[in-house]
Amino acid sequence: MSSPAKTLRHLALVAALASLGAGAAEATDGWGYELADEIMSPFCPGRALAECPSPQAEDLRRWILDQEASGVSREAVEAELYAAWGDGLLQSPRASGVGLLAYAVPAAAVAVGGGVLLTLLRRKREPAAAAAADPASPLDPDLERQLDEELSDRDQE
Repeated sequence: MSSPAKTLRHLALVAALASLGAGAAEATDGWGYELADEIMSPFCPGRALAECPSPQAEDLRRWILDQEASGVSREAVEAELYAAWGDGLLQSPRASGVGLLAYAVPAAAVAVGGGVLLTLLRRKREPAAAAAADPASPLDPDLERQLDEELSDRDQE
């Protein structure tokens, strides 16, 4: 069995380790890491800054974290980054100006396509509905004569 003093030391050790883990989590919860995940890398096309393995990207990530640590606002850092590299840092185009076309064109294409599909389906259904409404439409005379002959042949059998 363990002594009460040994149990208290174990609890103190667990508490100390937990507080160290909490401090490490707080260090990685700042906006600097979020920003690096949200912007594209100017050094690795098609990759977020956080995923880019280049040394320049590492320097830029470090610069962002240094700005955060020195108390500079996220908005100021973003403004400086966009001033240096432009909208190429965005993961998706802005929903204003020409960038609005990236959202409006697909939405318009879906709407037009849906309208065309609806029109085609209605046209296809109309002739079928008309035929179902008038089942006693006259038959071709030759077809009617052939049908009468076959029916009379069956009756004779």
